[in-house]
Amino acid sequence: MVTAKSQDLMIRSFKGISPTIPASCYVDASAQIIGDVVFGEHASVWMNAVVRGDVHEIRIGAHSNIQDCSVLHGMKEQYGVYVGEYVTVGHNVTLHGCRVEDRCLIGMGSIILNGAVIGAGSIIGAGTLIPEKTIVEPGSLWVGAPGKFRRKLDERDQAAIMRYANNYLGYKESYLTEVRR
Repeated sequence: MVTAKSQDLMIRSFKGISPTIPASCYVDASAQIIGDVVFGEHASVWMNAVVRGDVHEIRIGAHSNIQDCSVLHGMKEQYGVYVGEYVTVGHNVTLHGCRVEDRCLIGMGSIILNGAVIGAGSIIGAGTLIPEKTIVEPGSLWVGAPGKFRRKLDERDQAAIMRYANNYLGYKESYLTEVRR
């Protein structure tokens, strides 16, 4: 278990609450993990990402990855951020006060706002803006700004979601091996 006392990582407590990060996780040394943040087993957070649990809780599910330059933040006393299991959050994504259910792919540069819910097994295309309180039905593809439903996903799409998640589990293991040398 990694705690906010780790000297080589930008992990710190806020108002007496420290992040909880199992040893099976990878957190890049350039990432910022602050406050009320809890990771599931085998999750990863990559270069320059910010996971800021200072105003509300943030939960990142097992086997999920938060890629480079992404920002996760809640809204005080209203919305936390909840990321399910086997979720891939692409580069430069903003998740603000939203819920992303299991086995989703959130494309690079997407923005998902307060109160939005991304249903299990969905894909949010690169650069998509999901407005506040939008409900994305499970197994859907949404694209655009503002995001709009395009189609239901098929088995091939579901396999692609899992391929991305599994790729990052492999990358995580490689990086953990390097760090432990």
